[in-house]
Amino acid sequence: MSATPSGEQWELQHGDQRAVVVQVGGGLRSYDVADRAVVDGYPADRKADGGRGQVLAPWPNRIADGRYTWAGSEQQLPLTEVANHNAIHGLVRWAEWSLLERDPAGLRVAARVWPQPGYPFALTVTATYQLDDTGLTVRLEGRNDGDSPAPYGVGQHPYVRAGTDLVNEIVLTVPADEWLPCDQRGLPVGTEPVDGTPYDFRAGRPVGETVLDTPYASLAAEADGRVVVRLAHPDDGTGVDVWGGPGTRYLQVFSGDTVAVDRRRQGLAVEPMSCPPDAFRSGVDVAGLEPGESHILEWGVHAW
Repeated sequence: MSATPSGEQWELQHGDQRAVVVQVGGGLRSYDVADRAVVDGYPADRKADGGRGQVLAPWPNRIADGRYTWAGSEQQLPLTEVANHNAIHGLVRWAEWSLLERDPAGLRVAARVWPQPGYPFALTVTATYQLDDTGLTVRLEGRNDGDSPAPYGVGQHPYVRAGTDLVNEIVLTVPADEWLPCDQRGLPVGTEPVDGTPYDFRAGRPVGETVLDTPYASLAAEADGRVVVRLAHPDDGTGVDVWGGPGTRYLQVFSGDTVAVDRRRQGLAVEPMSCPPDAFRSGVDVAGLEPGESHILEWGVHAW
């Protein structure tokens, strides 16, 4: 067993692309293209901070008070964001994942979620990472292994860089017509159009001093069905696209203002999600997985 805080380090390579997936959380620790650090990750001798690269299942984002009702039964999850009295980012981000398949440019890893207080359901969550000429593709699959319907949502939490020292200089495009204003606990209090707000990045503009920890909805897909968030360098014609494919119905964009001081606003978190924050309480876009049923979310990164 590796002694590193993130467990085994599984390296993938294709041409000048290199990615590292870790055993703890099944997350994406790094992704480089040539000499560019496309993902703002973390060293092998440290654990993931600020959710970096982690898989978020069986729910992404927050559940207020960790309490929700499913099939008439009230459930109480552990409060993992204690300061705000929330349960945050699911149950697999610190779990030990198993390596199922691997080749030089791809792998598949999985984690089991056993019935437990607050989530009395059995799941297998699988993450497939693949490098090819188009970049990095990730496929997240959750399968209900139990004998009753289970609530399910999923997301992932990569931080991305576009060659600037701070996210302030990035020219950001977010193809979303609506955003979800949140209270001080990070919980949505409604849905509003982005028009006329500081959170309208549909036309592409520098992030500047804008503080983002913002859920987006009403996403506009391109002709191929993908939702593309673009981070462009202001000067040199390079950039990074983070795309969400099947299963991506929401995005969370986070400028990193609450992470450790020495890492603040260095990478922009672009989080594809299948459901909004607090979805287990609101019921909005929660997948009710029948026994044996699976849910799939795909996303990826393309550096240009």
